[in-house]
Parts: sequence; structure tokens; C-alpha cells
Amino acid sequence: MNNVKIVLVGYMGSGKSTVGRIVANHLNINFLDLDDYIEENENMSIASIFDTKGEIYFRKKEIEYLNKIFSTDDSFVLSLGGGTPCFGDNMRLVNDKTANSFYLNVGIDELTNRLLKEKNHRPMISHLQDEELTEFIGKHLFERSFFYNQAHQKIKSNNNTPTEIAEMIVNKLA
Repeated sequence: MNNVKIVLVGYMGSGKSTVGRIVANHLNINFLDLDDYIEENENMSIASIFDTKGEIYFRKKEIEYLNKIFSTDDSFVLSLGGGTPCFGDNMRLVNDKTANSFYLNVGIDELTNRLLKEKNHRPMISHLQDEELTEFIGKHLFERSFFYNQAHQKIKSNNNTPTEIAEMIVNKLA
């Protein structure tokens, strides 16, 4: 299996980075997290980029770095930010460049349980009261699922472990 490019999309807390690392280790290829990649290249955190340069700047950089990552001949597993698929032509770009885009589809209750534990580290939800979280996720997921569902494959998590989800992905590689 030479030159495989695998892209994981899904809502924050859906396990893209955790699962992505397992898949990459299993296939012995690089794992990239788009948000981390942007932070390294911009020398600032995503939150700082949003605060100082604004979302439009961030979204332009996101597209630029996405193109840069795909311009290499390397094999990789790439985890996109939760919002990345919803902007510009990002999903079309991904699907043009690889036959292996996967939507990690995690239910609202499961996402709520996961994100309650991580709320303080997540700028988008840190300001919310715990009881507001489920509704916020539900609305957001409703808006974004149109884009997430454009991925080639959907992986439904029913409280599966990250390892089980990684196995499902490896078994579906084109």
C-alpha cells in the first residue's frame, strides 16, 4: 500500500486525533493534526490566531496548509479541525486528493460526555454552562453534518474504543 492519504473529519471530541494516531502507528505512516500543524507554522495557538488575526485569516491559512500537506508525496493520516470541512471548498479538496476520507460519527450524548471533561481546554465551549452543552453540540452538529457526510466513509461510533474505530478505518481503506 504505497502513498496512502487518510483524512479524518468529525466534531470536536469525536476522537480524530486519538484514532488517527492509532491508524498511523498501525500503518507505520505519519500522523498530522491540522490544528497542530497550523500552530507550529504560525508560531501561535489557534485561540491566539482567532483573537489577534481573526477567523477569516485563520480559515485562509487552513486552506493554504491543507494544500501544502496534500502537495507532498508522503503517506499520512490527517485529522482536520472540527470546522475545517465546513469552509471554502475544503471537503471537495480533500475528496479530490484522496479516496480515504472518514467521518467519525459520534452521537450527541457521547460527545457531550466526552466534552464535559475537556470543556476548559476547548475555547469554543469553555464559556458554556454544562447544561447548555448538549443543545450547543446538537445545533452545531446539525449545521456541520452536511459537510461531514461528504466524506467517502462514515464510521459510526457506538461507544467503541479508539482502537476498535481505528480497525474499522483500516478495514475500509480504498
